[in-house]
Amino acid sequence: MPMTIKEKFNISGKVAIITGGAGMLGREFARTLLEYGGDVVIADISREKGEEALNELKQDLKGKLSYEYVDITSKDSVNEMVKAVQNHYGKIDILINNAALDPKFDKINGFKQDSSFEDYPLELWERAIATNLTGAFLFCQAVGKIMAIGKGGVIVNVASELGVIAPDHRIYIKKSDPDKITFKPIDYPVTKAALIHMTRYLASYWRDKNIRVNALCPAAVYTSQGEELVENIKYRTILGRMSRKDEFNGAMIFLVSEASSYMTGANLIVDGGRTVW
Repeated sequence: MPMTIKEKFNISGKVAIITGGAGMLGREFARTLLEYGGDVVIADISREKGEEALNELKQDLKGKLSYEYVDITSKDSVNEMVKAVQNHYGKIDILINNAALDPKFDKINGFKQDSSFEDYPLELWERAIATNLTGAFLFCQAVGKIMAIGKGGVIVNVASELGVIAPDHRIYIKKSDPDKITFKPIDYPVTKAALIHMTRYLASYWRDKNIRVNALCPAAVYTSQGEELVENIKYRTILGRMSRKDEFNGAMIFLVSEASSYMTGANLIVDGGRTVW
């Protein structure tokens, strides 16, 4: 008998690692996987936020939930954490590479608001590369090694709509101060674009190992940004609004479950229609 649609979305008994799991979207993904029966390991560099996430998500426990410290920019730290999860659960079925730095130009230490791309510090570029791209690379290596010699698995790389389109820097210009230099830092869009292509590469590389690799591209999430910025983004989406933080959960459970069994190397865009035009 073929699986029903309901059965395909069920991930009971599956073990999932979510990097950046203590962050806003990480917690949403953890909650969703728990709801559908998965065992979830929140991997995060912040022990404080990791404990907060555990306390917040306890009410959603259908699967098991735990927190593991990891510095995703360190190969030793990643390997140690993955080994600990493997030893505890005996397997790893799902990896969600969600951790990322998304610096706002006006909230970066040592970077003046009136600076420009030409003055963007090399150390900030390198830090983003290490976190957004190298971190996913290291986790794919460590977890992929386990999946390749086992029964396979699923990897989802969380990219961004800005990995598909260039940022419209006009969004960030304020009418009250139109001459002020303002822009989206280069590192986030570039690393997210690279992550999408790494997804394609790994899907092709593990073609015969029963490892499916897909990317998810979320849109900007409304988090009480300034009214002018929100209006600028709303104007550029077909649905006429920014996203809620829970609006990517359906796409995520689809990607990590058997519901997407014939899907690999793909990039699922959930952006309210912004990249259509």
